[in-house]
Amino acid sequence: MTAPDLDRRFGGMNRLYGDDAALRIRAAHVCVIGIGGVGSWAAEALARSGVGRLTLIDLDNVNESNVNRQIHALDGVFGQPKVEAMAARLRAIHPQCEIRLIEDFVTVDNVADLLAGPFDAVVDAIDDIRAKAAIAAHCHRARIPLVVSGGAGGRVDPTRVQVDDLSRVTGDAVCARLRYTLRRGYGFPREAGRKFGIECVYSAEPIRRPQAGAACDTGTAPQGLACAGYGSAVTVTAVFGLVAVSRVLARLTRVAPANRDEATDGNTGGQTTEQHTSC
Repeated sequence: MTAPDLDRRFGGMNRLYGDDAALRIRAAHVCVIGIGGVGSWAAEALARSGVGRLTLIDLDNVNESNVNRQIHALDGVFGQPKVEAMAARLRAIHPQCEIRLIEDFVTVDNVADLLAGPFDAVVDAIDDIRAKAAIAAHCHRARIPLVVSGGAGGRVDPTRVQVDDLSRVTGDAVCARLRYTLRRGYGFPREAGRKFGIECVYSAEPIRRPQAGAACDTGTAPQGLACAGYGSAVTVTAVFGLVAVSRVLARLTRVAPANRDEATDGNTGGQTTEQHTSC
């Protein structure tokens, strides 16, 4: 793909952010962890924004129960690894994007290897608290800008989605457990008012409990949005992913939205695939 082709596809980003900022976006390497109801939309938005390098991490496969909220869940791809199904979409959007696929779940033991990068930003779109804490601690130590997704399940109002420093999030049980784990296990500040320096996308909307007798896939995938728990809707999960990417783009371009404090201070196409099997 030639430079004029890229300009035609992504020229809207130049007009919005400016040429220098658009070049920074095209040069960026962003990692998305968890290619599900939030992460699949984040990956799509990053590719459509012209990000030049993406790493996608997930060990799960696409199945029918994903159709209501995950952008890659289509007839013909059920049973495929989520990272592969997502990469096929991204190549059609941005053929020059370099895509690295890691078929694995992030754990405390492998986080340093999987996030060796280097990355310009990481989007955490998983639910497993121990893994989220390991990701947050690693990115904090390595000074990698991180955007964390709170719990998108059980919510129906996308206008309640917001962003704040993880230390100040309220009304989200996933974020509360993550904050507790980081303070107890990783030495994050306990004092009220002290920021973690980690942006979090969350909703304070009260959770809707599953309806009695509701159909549900009771799959046991350890990371990702659990249908066996709360229900979920694409009108909320997609917004979580898109808001997360808006914060990544703000970091890459140093464009701050009006009336908001920053929560933190601070090409040839191709694809590589890594398969990691946990024992």
